[in-house]
Amino acid sequence: MPRPPLRRHLSVDEYRAHFERVYCRAPIVTFDGIPVRFRKSDFDHCMQKTARGGSGEKIGWATDRLERIDWIKATLEHAHAELYFGWDNKRRVTARSRRVAVVFGRYVVVVAILWRSQDMEGRFITAYPADESGIARIRTMPQWRR
Repeated sequence: MPRPPLRRHLSVDEYRAHFERVYCRAPIVTFDGIPVRFRKSDFDHCMQKTARGGSGEKIGWATDRLERIDWIKATLEHAHAELYFGWDNKRRVTARSRRVAVVFGRYVVVVAILWRSQDMEGRFITAYPADESGIARIRTMPQWRR
């Protein structure tokens, strides 16, 4: 699957409208059949810069994330994405309820996996272009398998 082009809008409102139109109207189904749901509030979380030092404080819009807004869907649908278990910072353990997908070298999408009877459902957590050390940490995690 080719890398989607960067999307350049004039305002954050245009990016927000695009996010809600593409992601919030219906689930995006992953290449392996897991429907992933998005909330409108996910836009604010995943498209802003976070302060260094682990505080989690949002400090403004991240152009590199906004321009890659279409990469979220492409990552979920990418049949050759690298898939890993996530990490639970609070408990300091591998999180089997998190699926981390890596494509296009170092673009990351994190989804919470929820069980609904016999079926899996995903809930979008975040997406971002990772730096080399971040990708290296992700690649030390066990590969994600159903």
